[in-house]
Amino acid sequence: MDVNRVKQILSSSADINVLYNGASVWIDELHESGKLVTVHLRGPLEERTQVAVEDLVEVD
Repeated sequence: MDVNRVKQILSSSADINVLYNGASVWIDELHESGKLVTVHLRGPLEERTQVAVEDLVEVD
């Protein structure tokens, strides 16, 4: 995924399915560097982690 798409997803009210390592995640924040985002798994666990933007995959 690229930074522009991350920005679009963050500003959208739509439920956009994004995967990280095969797991469905919510994008919480794009970091100033533009290379990292904070995500958390969809579901009851709220543990947040920083991952590379390029490691995210949007599912149609």
